[in-house]
Amino acid sequence: MNILGLSAFYHDSAAALVRDGDIVAAVQEERFTRIKHDSRFPTNAVSYCLQEGNLTAEQLDFVVFYEKPLLKFERLLETYIGYAPRGFKQFLIAMPVWFRQKLHLPREMDKALNKKYQGHYVFVEHHESHASSAFFPSPFEEAAILTLDGAGEWATGSLGVGRGNTIELMQVMHFPHSLGLLYSAFTYFTGFRVNSGEYKMMGLAPYGEPIYYDLIMDKLLDLKEDGSFRLDLSYFPWCYKMVMVNAKFEKLFGGPRRKPESPLTQREMDIAASIQAVTEEIMLRAARHVHWLTGMKNLAMAGGVALNCVGNGRILREGPFERIWIQPAAGDAGGALGAALFVWHQLLDNERKVNKEDTQHASLLGPAYSDEHIRAYLNSFHARYHVFEEEQQLLDKVADLIGEGNVVGWFHGRMEFGPRALGHRSILGDARSETMQSIMNRKIKFRESFRPFAPCVLREDVYDYFDFHNEQDSPYMLLVAYLQTDKRLRFQDQPEVERGLDKLNVKRSVVPAITHVDYSARVQTVDRRRHPRLHRLMSRFKDKTGCPVLINTSFNIRGEPIVCSPEHAYKCFMATNMDVLVMENQLLYKTEQPHARRYEIDEYKARFELD
Repeated sequence: MNILGLSAFYHDSAAALVRDGDIVAAVQEERFTRIKHDSRFPTNAVSYCLQEGNLTAEQLDFVVFYEKPLLKFERLLETYIGYAPRGFKQFLIAMPVWFRQKLHLPREMDKALNKKYQGHYVFVEHHESHASSAFFPSPFEEAAILTLDGAGEWATGSLGVGRGNTIELMQVMHFPHSLGLLYSAFTYFTGFRVNSGEYKMMGLAPYGEPIYYDLIMDKLLDLKEDGSFRLDLSYFPWCYKMVMVNAKFEKLFGGPRRKPESPLTQREMDIAASIQAVTEEIMLRAARHVHWLTGMKNLAMAGGVALNCVGNGRILREGPFERIWIQPAAGDAGGALGAALFVWHQLLDNERKVNKEDTQHASLLGPAYSDEHIRAYLNSFHARYHVFEEEQQLLDKVADLIGEGNVVGWFHGRMEFGPRALGHRSILGDARSETMQSIMNRKIKFRESFRPFAPCVLREDVYDYFDFHNEQDSPYMLLVAYLQTDKRLRFQDQPEVERGLDKLNVKRSVVPAITHVDYSARVQTVDRRRHPRLHRLMSRFKDKTGCPVLINTSFNIRGEPIVCSPEHAYKCFMATNMDVLVMENQLLYKTEQPHARRYEIDEYKARFELD
């Protein structure tokens, strides 16, 4: 039985194909359109899923959408009416697209499927989709479930339990009281873009001190022991305006919001530290409460807030659960997958087979490209490349190149589903380098200098470098752990700076390129089963250097989605200061490339405003 799940129109549109309970394919629309967080209907993603499943639309048994649009429309109307006439301008902006498109989802889905699908459309509630995506692929027979995000139809968070092939949501928090929206309000206030800049604010937090923590707790929300809360909405106009905070909020925090791209000040760093601390406290309380509610030893998480890997790490270290599993595509994209799994397990009552790792297939659910395809593309404009018939020779060469300080684009196998590059569409570098963080931020990613890079580490060596808990795995780079004390450096010749971005100038560990200023890192564990080629490369690097850790950052630049195809990878390679590109068994050096496609590269640079 073939079930196609869809998410669209709000953030990260996606499609996912489930066949007899097995996840066949899943991908975000942005990877094809090259529009980051593309929210349009996922026509390209649907085509890919059908192609990967060797299906036509007529062969689909169910098509399911990740939320109930009529229920969401009801919430919007009630909110606009409740705040009338203040929300009239926002009402005029929102309603045309609802009347034109969002209220006619069956028509939109018919169009994407070329009017060949003859079955019924199913609509699953937003947080049921999140909960399904968290529990059903997890490695647990039973688990507590925690979902937190901005807003679905009415729900902004839920606590529940999963057992076997069923989930049950036991408690729900409702709009407009939302942890996701609260965090986004501070993202907006600190000058970052809502729905894409939240992880920047999380990365900024360790540079500040949580001096506004008590102010936030006293003035902005009434937090209960179970993690639920009510916001003082007199500070937040999102119910009736297109902005996240108002003048009253700005007065509380000492002045207007930071203008985007303007210099960061200590105020933004301290505000980031403060709201991050508040968020972690809410997440911890909610986790403890769902443990008390369910008595489960394992926790499954999803929703946009579950991408807050610092909070996830605190739940693991300080919470009551033995193990945590977080949906790699925790945001709305993962809702497409959750909706399809909900139909298979919950509605059709099919047996759920549990895998001791998980059934997410390492989240490698997107397109792959053959050597023949790659060579045909490179030959079309006379690119110069070296073919390695023996993988060991390729890995040996790449390990040497990384050890010599080169930045390597790494393109292999199926693309990752979710916001993290996990070693198939990655940029790799030497974690031991003192200058690599600065080089990669400024010359490769074209982004803020404070942004930390994440490490990938051989699974068998993770405990030597990071303080991990209870044999917990982190294959999806969604948990923060602290560096072991014996890998940190003492500040004898370089006294530690106490505040601000000057902290960047201090070498803190034997792997400084991935050590954040608080000695933390967002860790990906790499094992032989999930990522065999990356594991072999890292093992070879360890043989040569003694270090089992590499920088692993997503293969893209600021403002661009992660690359999908060889064409995307080559353009990104040529438009940046990347040294080497590896696509399957082809290795390219920047210095050897022709300039025949300079006009396309220049166009690419202009699109993303690169120097």
